[in-house]
Amino acid sequence: MPDAELFNAATKHLDPPIAVVDLEAFDHNADDLVRRAAGRPIRVASKSVRCRYLLERVLRRPGFAGVMAYSLPEALWLAGEWAGTDLADTDILVAYPTVDHAALRELATDAHARARISIMVDSVGHLDVVDAALGLGHPDVRVCLELDASWRPVLGRDLAHVGTRRSPLFTARQAGAFARAVADRDGFELVGLMGYEGQIAGLGDQPRGRPVLGGVLRWMQRRSAAELAGRRAAAVAAVHEVADLEFVNGGGTGSIESTGGDASVTEVAAGSGLVGPTLFDHYRRFSPRPAVLFALPVVHKPRPRIATLFGGGYVASGKAGEDRLPSPYLPAGLSLLGVEGAGEVQTPVTGRVARNLRVGDRVWLRHTKAGELAERFTEYHVLDGDRIVRTVPTYRGEGRCFG
Repeated sequence: MPDAELFNAATKHLDPPIAVVDLEAFDHNADDLVRRAAGRPIRVASKSVRCRYLLERVLRRPGFAGVMAYSLPEALWLAGEWAGTDLADTDILVAYPTVDHAALRELATDAHARARISIMVDSVGHLDVVDAALGLGHPDVRVCLELDASWRPVLGRDLAHVGTRRSPLFTARQAGAFARAVADRDGFELVGLMGYEGQIAGLGDQPRGRPVLGGVLRWMQRRSAAELAGRRAAAVAAVHEVADLEFVNGGGTGSIESTGGDASVTEVAAGSGLVGPTLFDHYRRFSPRPAVLFALPVVHKPRPRIATLFGGGYVASGKAGEDRLPSPYLPAGLSLLGVEGAGEVQTPVTGRVARNLRVGDRVWLRHTKAGELAERFTEYHVLDGDRIVRTVPTYRGEGRCFG
């Protein structure tokens, strides 16, 4: 574990709350993702980064190719910022369907962006939205078909559902039929297929203190991965009958090994593994280093073993629970109070080491989900060893909010 004093010394001239990037940890995590991908290109999930400097840094490293954006306006912004640079040809896949008419119109009128951005579709309704926004006879829009990659253990029927609910396209037959519908429609070019197996990629298989649950999760993930490999291969074959796919994307940080082992997949997605948030502390196969941290100042000492911090209520999205709260990190040995958690303007922490904290000291914390901290801070201070080498804006710091 890093020394709190190193971070404190490097940032002593800054008033917290502040957020920092440990560059050594970030680069280590990038190298480890490449090692785990074993030759498969990694498409960077931008929602887990939300900082253009960090996206650009990792895209310039061997093993990474392309961006998985989370909104069309974001994709258009990135394509525009990178035009005329060495990243001008970056392929950008928008991972979630768009119904943004203004963004679709901008895409249609920008030949540079249109050649590099693909939008997600899984129904004729998505094609109808594009036609409604652009009118008939619009230029070809690159589209990617989304296959539902969840696990249905009861004969493949939706009687039991494990994973995220995303696409209505579950079977190879459904994927093939929709691919034909796209091919028969003017103004669209089907270039990719994507399936996100959230029940493997986003679910830690070694929950702390719960070995039985861990065993059940690993059993589920093995069965799910095996079922998906066969179904995805069949879907890819069905789509290939009507379209020459440029890419087949799958997985996430938590499933790189199993997804990369699927012969039908040409690339894997990852983003959280670069940052190392607490959500990824509970996997057996890998252990990313905490690369993005934030510091809060002590503003109260209501009791000897309690220090109250300013701010800190950076609660992650997803099902509400304690695992969505930030975690005290340095100095080691602190924890949140169960009755208060992390608050809008104050966060009390407790532990023996709290006796040594004084008003004005700082406590370093980690957040749960990788990219969401960038919505709280306008800038990241980039640390290389014991010094700040630069300060860079987050998306929010550049005045960008993409939902």
